[in-house]
Amino acid sequence: QVQLVESGGGLVQPGGSLRLSCAASGSFFSINVMGWYRQAPGKERELVARIISGDSTNYADSVKGRFTISRDNAKNTWYLQMNSLKPGDTAVYYCNALVHSGSVTRVYWGKGTLVTVSS
Repeated sequence: QVQLVESGGGLVQPGGSLRLSCAASGSFFSINVMGWYRQAPGKERELVARIISGDSTNYADSVKGRFTISRDNAKNTWYLQMNSLKPGDTAVYYCNALVHSGSVTRVYWGKGTLVTVSS
């Protein structure tokens, strides 16, 4: 049983910043991949950023240079620092993890946190 809980969403003006957090709790051996996805109304859910072992990262082209993903392994927590926010960034943001528990690997999702970029 693993739970992921996002926090940090809210309303921000264009050009502003937010930092999202995702905390994992429950029973597991390790988290191999930590990620962030987002979904806007009428749009497909898309990968925003992910971080894997060795701190290798991947970003969607639309957020490169503006967003930064990081993690704190000791706290089983990861973050998405969002700078220079645009109205097009408005979406529900979901954290995601590939979790190893014994010999089993499973994908888990948070419930989402809403980010609204508007003046």
